[in-house]
Amino acid sequence: MIFGPVPLEEARGAILAHTIRLPGGQVIKKGTVLDEGALAALREAGRREVTVARLEAGDVPEDEAADRIAEALRAPLIARSRAATGRVNLFAETAGLLVLDAAKINRINAVDEAITVATLPPYAVVEPREMIATIKIIPFAVATPVLQVAEAIARAGAPALQVKPFRPLQVGLVLTELPGLKESVLEGTVEATRARVEALRGTLLPVERCRHEEAAVAEALNRLRRAGAELLLIAGASAVVDRRDVGPAAIVRAGGTIEHFGMPVDPGNLICTGRIGDIPAFVLPGCARSPKLNGFDWVLQRTFAGIPVTSRDIMAMGVGGLLKEIESRPLPREQAPKTPPPATAPRRPRKVAAVVLAAGRSRRMAPLNKLLVTDEHGVPMIARVVDNVLASRARPVIVVTGHERERIEETLTGRPVLFAHAEDYAEGLSASLKAGLRALPPDAEGVLICLGDMPLVTGAMMDRLLAAFDPEEGRAIVMPTFRGKQGNPMLWSREFVPEMLAITGDVGARHLVGKYRDRLVEVEMASDAVLRDFDTTEALKTAPGHAAPAR
Repeated sequence: MIFGPVPLEEARGAILAHTIRLPGGQVIKKGTVLDEGALAALREAGRREVTVARLEAGDVPEDEAADRIAEALRAPLIARSRAATGRVNLFAETAGLLVLDAAKINRINAVDEAITVATLPPYAVVEPREMIATIKIIPFAVATPVLQVAEAIARAGAPALQVKPFRPLQVGLVLTELPGLKESVLEGTVEATRARVEALRGTLLPVERCRHEEAAVAEALNRLRRAGAELLLIAGASAVVDRRDVGPAAIVRAGGTIEHFGMPVDPGNLICTGRIGDIPAFVLPGCARSPKLNGFDWVLQRTFAGIPVTSRDIMAMGVGGLLKEIESRPLPREQAPKTPPPATAPRRPRKVAAVVLAAGRSRRMAPLNKLLVTDEHGVPMIARVVDNVLASRARPVIVVTGHERERIEETLTGRPVLFAHAEDYAEGLSASLKAGLRALPPDAEGVLICLGDMPLVTGAMMDRLLAAFDPEEGRAIVMPTFRGKQGNPMLWSREFVPEMLAITGDVGARHLVGKYRDRLVEVEMASDAVLRDFDTTEALKTAPGHAAPAR
């Protein structure tokens, strides 16, 4: 690839290396293939040369190269985004553990500086649609031989990236008791264990409580096995200090074996692992009574993911095993404040307002107004949408009215929202949009544009968009996606409001995305709610919680 400044006369067909903003507001974006129109605009602005990239024979464009690396790395239960600006993101399709071949990832990254792959840490717990890796091509193109080497490494042998799904195990817990042990301690142990198990998609069977004695614990373990336990846990009233202590001895007495005692992770040192037949059995360290991260969590996560935890695996956990200094436990427990201070100063929250468009005439559902159609609990659609927006951090919430203004306002009585009426709502979507924008408070740095017919978008989804918003870092437009498809609501920096106020007709602001793609960030969602609006009676019947349409 040839790169550098060239005279305009030689730039036709080349790729512009840097965005150029011309007088009058015209923008020629980075990555644009320069045609005669773009060159004419540059000449008129007085430019005599531009910095460009020009592909040579055998060069593979950045998006195609990223696409090919992504396909070579894909494995079952891993989804991907479409290629854009030389980047493809990979996502988990299910909850589980991310298992990596770190050596293979390192080999790919070592092929050439043009190709990069970044991942989450090994054995990271991932949720559905969570990003696990990103492939980024640094220049505008990659030489074919370089790309072929990286592809070959990615395809050789076992996948470099695997998501091991959590299994819905039934878990048995034996809780031992000694005189003087407070009931609140026992209850806390059960709740902390239940929370861990359920977070990994498991079920905690009714807890067995017994004396802190070998025979009593062994009998409790056998009762839990008969009840269908697929994993056995012992939380002792006294910490285990030896392989021959009460908990490990009870596992052996119940017909099992001890595989490992102790681990190089703090907190979590005093764990004992074993099994009874094919059922894993663990004696928990005392720190497992707390919900804070400890070494037992690492063992439990791998067990739920179906990954054997051998003695060698446990002994390899020491690097990174000093958990006292991480953000989730920055001080010894007795000194730790209820809310640990962040490691660095948090980024200042951006003030984002929300505009809910509720002025439409619902022509496709006439004579019904779809926004007033109630769900099975008697809640109108617009009220459900507004309640979701109010559950987010966006403030204030501005509802734009038009058609059946009085009914919409009456429906939302008592909710802390502002109203903006679009007198010219019949002219189309742009009229409603402009009415909402004109009502923005002067200190709003951004605006979340919400559609009144998307009742499945939750406040948590909106907060994910707000968290990604940072105009100073180039994330001035935030768009939700699901499996690569673009959705709503969209979040816009205030700087785009003047252009949005100039829109006319029955269109919104989405067409501006193409003009400012270099300032767009896409946030992948775990649900297709961001794609689902309800324009017809038949469509509305498919909305969870909605009954047959009625006035």
